[in-house]
Amino acid sequence: MNQQFEQELQTSWQERQEFAERMLPLIGKLYRNHAVEISVYGRSLLNASAIDIIKAHRTVRLHEGIKLRLRESWPILEALSTMKLAPAEIDIGKLAFDFHYGTGVEQNDLHRYLEGQLSGVYNTDDNQAPRDVVLYGFGRIGRLLARLLIERQGKNNKLRLRAIVVRGGKEGDLEKRASLLRRDSVHGPFNGSITVDTERNAIKANGSFIQVIYANSPAEVDYTRYGIDNAIVVDNTGMWRDRDGLGLHLKAKGAAKVLLTAPGKGDIKNIVHGVNHGDIAENDTIMSAASCTTNAITPVLKALDEEFGIVSGHVETVHSYTNDQNLIDNFHKADRRGRSAPLNMVLTETGAAKAVAKAYPKLEGKLTGNAIRVPTPNVSLAILNLNLAAETDKLSVNEFLRNTSLFSSLQHQIDYTASTEIVSTDLVGTQAASVVDSQATIVAGNRVTLYLWYDNEFGYSCQVMRVIRDMAQLTVPTIPI
Repeated sequence: MNQQFEQELQTSWQERQEFAERMLPLIGKLYRNHAVEISVYGRSLLNASAIDIIKAHRTVRLHEGIKLRLRESWPILEALSTMKLAPAEIDIGKLAFDFHYGTGVEQNDLHRYLEGQLSGVYNTDDNQAPRDVVLYGFGRIGRLLARLLIERQGKNNKLRLRAIVVRGGKEGDLEKRASLLRRDSVHGPFNGSITVDTERNAIKANGSFIQVIYANSPAEVDYTRYGIDNAIVVDNTGMWRDRDGLGLHLKAKGAAKVLLTAPGKGDIKNIVHGVNHGDIAENDTIMSAASCTTNAITPVLKALDEEFGIVSGHVETVHSYTNDQNLIDNFHKADRRGRSAPLNMVLTETGAAKAVAKAYPKLEGKLTGNAIRVPTPNVSLAILNLNLAAETDKLSVNEFLRNTSLFSSLQHQIDYTASTEIVSTDLVGTQAASVVDSQATIVAGNRVTLYLWYDNEFGYSCQVMRVIRDMAQLTVPTIPI
């Protein structure tokens, strides 16, 4: 009996492996040729391994109560690979589950089912032109954005990383920059091949030619010299936060728009994708992607406010240390931040609570906030203490947030976990803006305390990518919602 069970278990695993391995080339082909990104219940399968695909399918049982087999999602993917499709994000997990266990049960014709689900992208010509992207600054966020852009290279790719701009470097600078892109102590090795072209002062990565430009001021760069035009310049330096400073980028030949990866000052629109990205207008030339913490908390706050009503609240962020702090005690203009980051918890301030109102004005004046910097290199935690307009309970709040993370317009921003064992390092590489730790939720009458994990580097970079896409006026629908 035990031997038979073990044999059946092995046979089942082998079947899953074989289906996952058959999926890999189709997933790559769909993205490279059609800019169609495949996922399973929000878990992107782009550049995934066979094991990643199997694990993504296993998560379906946590959400639906029954398993989704790879042999059930395989026909969906196989059919998609034969279709003429416009750029989209297509969740084969949700489509397969619906076809086998939902609305598609009575419909035996898979192609007809898919044609109905994919209306708007099926048999549609893709007339969207690609857009040049320049990264001004190549620190933590700059290099992660480079990874995201390069890993999505293909003949139908719409966002093309053409150059990075850094301050004048010494001998060996180019090799150092390439090495930092190739290896990362937190996020691991780059998924691909990187070589240095010293003669042309460039980095070649996964078939992309990326010009490295040295400049001390945005206005002195002529991008057209390198064949770059109408570019979106992503400022990762944080040196300029207002319209006048960021406007220097627009004086450079070949630059058309600027996106700041930090909170903008004055009348600059601070965009949290999923919340107020609809405010991006065609004639907007200077934008901000707000901060990592603002991106982490605003989607959840918006969802809760619309469902339960938020009267007031306090946001406490337990935030990993950043380059702004010192390795050992040294002078810093800000209070306490001069003390050693790897050795101390540092109480400091955050503007994230007030910044929420820039993206979601309904909460203006209702939130306070503070921050504690802690000795970890990445992944932070936001604690929301909220007073709601009506009484509720833990089950209702968690169920609402779980459904929001799976079946709403905020599914790319909010993720959800029911694990009782999850810790910060488990969240490295999370693509969502934040992850609701449902086991830590506390509800007492109308008072709610929520714990939101967020990869303050990678999760934020994914949000920035979504804003870049909207600034480029690229339409990429999510199917199904």
